[in-house]
Amino acid sequence: MIGDPSGKSEERNLLDEAVLRYNQGCIQKQLEKFLDFTTGANPAVMVNNYDWMKEFTFLHFLRDVGKHITVNYMVAKDSVKKRMESGSGISFTEFTYQLVQGYDYCWLFEHQNVRLQMGGSDQWGNIVTGTELIRRKLGGEAFALTCPLITKADGGKFGKTESGNVWLDPKKTSPYKFYQFWLNTSDADAAEYIRKFTLLSREEAESLEKQHAEAPHMRILQKTLAKDITLRVHGAADYELAVEASEILFGKGTTDTLKKLSEDTLLSVFEGVPKSEIAKHEIAGSVNVVEFLSELTRIFPSKGEARRMLKEGGVAINKEKVDESFSIDKTQLLNDKYLLVQKGKKNYFLVTVI
Repeated sequence: MIGDPSGKSEERNLLDEAVLRYNQGCIQKQLEKFLDFTTGANPAVMVNNYDWMKEFTFLHFLRDVGKHITVNYMVAKDSVKKRMESGSGISFTEFTYQLVQGYDYCWLFEHQNVRLQMGGSDQWGNIVTGTELIRRKLGGEAFALTCPLITKADGGKFGKTESGNVWLDPKKTSPYKFYQFWLNTSDADAAEYIRKFTLLSREEAESLEKQHAEAPHMRILQKTLAKDITLRVHGAADYELAVEASEILFGKGTTDTLKKLSEDTLLSVFEGVPKSEIAKHEIAGSVNVVEFLSELTRIFPSKGEARRMLKEGGVAINKEKVDESFSIDKTQLLNDKYLLVQKGKKNYFLVTVI
């Protein structure tokens, strides 16, 4: 409901309880792929700090939390200093954020026996405020563990409020785009990411690096990285489909592969290819492929050129070679909306039927 100023140059958006409860449910659903929330002697537990903060009055907060931490201590934090020195400044709301997060750790220490809080390096200040509050308020000892932030090529961090991110939710980043992100990382980033995002041993990572150095064009690091993470986040079926989709542009895909692709994935695969639109009534019943390729879509400038390429076996519709006797009808539409035309080996056209 209030924003953390760490690593931010401006105020965070404030969200209401309904949105936050919805987000909490979505986050747990994602985490269930990696953590067991239901079985075993020590199942994972997700808690919401609003449950213990909502009855906390401002006066009680000042008395029970604020008196234990000095303003000098709070101002000394890098996240606060940077914002105070910037032109935008920092609001009292965000200034007090470290006390709120610090109290969360204090509450968890006292009620859930939590002794270690982990986070990215930008959370160091907030976490140690919690260890300090535990020491001063409860006389306890707690610990902080942070790791370097994973940065993007432009130096920005991966964060839910940043742009150009990779999401665990397939509705926000399809398995195909997810797989492609890791597959297209640079050699330097792949060597770093394979240590941080996979469960491979140090020896395995070093062996892969050596193999990659001997044959960089094979992109062994990137392929191993993309496979490992996509399998763990999305599962085997989505991984296999992402690999098949990735091969379509290189002539290895099939009609069956195309039919399995969601609309989002189909558009992602053919994002940069020429596109055209035709009306659905123009293929009512059926239309001969020569007319379709020339008059309706202008993929070929004339019927004669379309016929010549068809005779030479240089045209495929939805990855199947066709000749000039072929007809187009609505049963061939991918996702009830698209037709993929291939002219030669590498020239693709995506036709949208509206």
